[in-house]
Amino acid sequence: MERPLEGLKVLDLTRVVAGPFATRMFADLGADVVKIEPPDGDVTRFWGAKRHGLSGFYTQQNVGKRNICIDLRQPAAAELVIELATVADVVIENYRAGVVDRLGIGWSVLSAANPRLVMLSISGYGQIGSASHRPSYAPVMHAETGLIGRQAQFDGGPGTDPMLSIADTNTALHGTVAVLAALRMRDATGTGQHIDMAMINAQVATDDYAHHALDHEPIQRLGGQVLVAADGSRVLVSGEARYLWKLLTTHEGVTDPTPPGATLEEKIAARAEAMAAWARRFADRDTFVARLDELALPWGDIVEPQEVFDSDVARERRLAVEVDDRAGGTRRVVTRPTGSARRPLAPPPVPHTAASTTASC
Repeated sequence: MERPLEGLKVLDLTRVVAGPFATRMFADLGADVVKIEPPDGDVTRFWGAKRHGLSGFYTQQNVGKRNICIDLRQPAAAELVIELATVADVVIENYRAGVVDRLGIGWSVLSAANPRLVMLSISGYGQIGSASHRPSYAPVMHAETGLIGRQAQFDGGPGTDPMLSIADTNTALHGTVAVLAALRMRDATGTGQHIDMAMINAQVATDDYAHHALDHEPIQRLGGQVLVAADGSRVLVSGEARYLWKLLTTHEGVTDPTPPGATLEEKIAARAEAMAAWARRFADRDTFVARLDELALPWGDIVEPQEVFDSDVARERRLAVEVDDRAGGTRRVVTRPTGSARRPLAPPPVPHTAASTTASC
């Protein structure tokens, strides 16, 4: 075995982000992942730049998988999925609660056909409960788990959704861990299990800022300070603001400009401007970060998204690799630290060409 999950068979009934993100991790780790798509394909086939019939978004989430096109609304579809599930180790789906049951391919049916099966169901609010019927995407979870509200507290206004599907990827990671644990139990007991993975649970469990609310503590922004050198170079300096302020006043000759009787907000603003003025003392980025290193402060360059994959670190750590685009060329995809950074990846499933009950998509 070259990869840890070789020989494992995963039936992929997922679409969009959370489910495909999880199943791609299984593919990266060596599992044989077969993705079932409807006749019109996963909706992400239409997201992002298209090359040779494949969009960028779809390629990133589904590289390394095989696929089959099944119209699950057709009478014969359930029988085919059940047949596939009898030889699978894992089934992963991310429909709304109750949908796979109505389609005749729910847990009770599949586990009866294959008692050793492990099934992961990803949904917004879980398989049972008053909100289980609601459709959900990452922005909905960001709203209902306090992420957007917290940002609004600091930034003012109604709040905005972060440009990152945090709830989707968090849920995929928790779901993957849960499946691996269930497979361990299956190997010991001979019996599979159904995992009910709700996005709301996964997001709250992973949001360390949200945990302060349990003790009614005020939330502080700990993300760091963005400072700008004289040449316009932007650098994030990580660390609690009070610690950074003490360091600058102790070692860098920065003095407190706060006027007597100032409010807390005025004090914070005055000190922030003093730190900004200190950063402008440095002529360029190199001299600035050299001093940050001398002060043993963690820092990072503020870069544009297009620059992320072109740095020395990106090349050293193989953040992206080239895969066959099925058209005589290659296309870059992001690697996953769990298994794809150091070995070749198979190309993504071929473009959708058929609209029959069963066909290659």
